Amino acid sequence: MKSFPDAGQISKTIFALGVIGTGLVAIPVLAGASAYALSDAFGWKQGLSKSFTRARNFHMVIAASTIIGLLINFTNLDPIKALVYSAVINGIVAVPILIAVMKIANDREILKDKINGRVSNVIGWITVVIMCIAVVILLLTWGHQ
Repeated sequence: MKSFPDAGQISKTIFALGVIGTGLVAIPVLAGASAYALSDAFGWKQGLSKSFTRARNFHMVIAASTIIGLLINFTNLDPIKALVYSAVINGIVAVPILIAVMKIANDREILKDKINGRVSNVIGWITVVIMCIAVVILLLTWGHQ
């Protein structure tokens, strides 16, 4: 088996450039996703192809998201803790969203004859129960490490 020489400093530089490149790709994607979500929620005109004057709120959300993301770099906020807290919030919020999805997926008034089948209902409600249990365990053990 052929061994490769230690790449040394160049490997660190290439890795750092990869992380920076990933961040540069993620920033506009996240800002755009926020703008589309808020525009959908509030009924604003949206679209990157629309001018600033035609979709002012949409473009303002993109600008604000980018500026807020930039300003976070100058705070003492620990990015790993922020990711953990964000995941915790997402896990807690997921429970009522899953319940709403399951209710809608079984509502004949909304979906007519396209409601969930038995297998989808069993898997869906098991998921809701597991998520509920996980949230309860999280809340009972948070801070007891």
